[in-house]
Amino acid sequence: MARTTRPLSDTEIKKARPKDKEYNLADGGGLQLRVRPSGAKLWLFNYSRPYTKKRANLSLGSYPDVTLSSARKEAADARELLAKDIDPQEHRAEAIMSEKAELENTFEFVAAKWMEVKRTQVTQDYGDDIWRSLENHLFKELGKRPIRKIKAPMVIDALTPIAAKGNLETIKRLCQRINEVMVYATNVGFIDANPLAGIKEAFSSPKKKHMFTLKPEELPELMKAIHSASIKKVTRCLIEWQLHTMVRPSEAAGARWEEIDWDEKLWNIPGERMKKKKPHSVPLSTQMLEAVDL
Repeated sequence: MARTTRPLSDTEIKKARPKDKEYNLADGGGLQLRVRPSGAKLWLFNYSRPYTKKRANLSLGSYPDVTLSSARKEAADARELLAKDIDPQEHRAEAIMSEKAELENTFEFVAAKWMEVKRTQVTQDYGDDIWRSLENHLFKELGKRPIRKIKAPMVIDALTPIAAKGNLETIKRLCQRINEVMVYATNVGFIDANPLAGIKEAFSSPKKKHMFTLKPEELPELMKAIHSASIKKVTRCLIEWQLHTMVRPSEAAGARWEEIDWDEKLWNIPGERMKKKKPHSVPLSTQMLEAVDL
């Protein structure tokens, strides 16, 4: 006949006195109270590990911080895991690691990981501009929050003061960038889904403003004005260079002598200085070749 364990009572636990050697008081179902010579009383759940069947103890805390009823509930939860062939110790370790990872994987940390990838797709200056916008407008409110805790209402609260100032273009860019961070976080497994996909709809769209243009017949007057303007020669040459080559300002300002192919009359811009990271060749007019050869 199997031996029946009589459940412990609070009175029995309180009266348990330390001995020269530690000893256990059994409550049944694997739950034990270990009484140490120091007088400390610790709850343990003794069980057989799934598959290996080796005996193991799961610490459930100390008495009286963990009451008898709480210890019994913890033991019952452990037995439920064992019924599914889940080791309670391994389950606890995984939960601790998951919680630690959640605290470490903050919005700023994940944004930095995303930025490492983004920088391979954009120029250095543009990458710096993206990161600076996140630092200036998002990290103060959201940077230290776990990425899994980032929800639409808190992001809207962070962006609302910017929108209130009428900086709708800034809002548009920030919504785009924060969504790129969250899509990256989803793809690498930091979060299960992007909760900010429609966040831009919370703000008004910026009104498009078309830039002023010149008619072709007005170009001679512009060139004459630039030529006679009271500006440094290098500035005038840069303006004329950009007008003739039709490249972005950063590309024009970053031109190098070694990029000029005098024989083929080409300006070969390396991929690392282009927005799309692809090399680009610009035909040079006679006027431009004469200008740079001054």
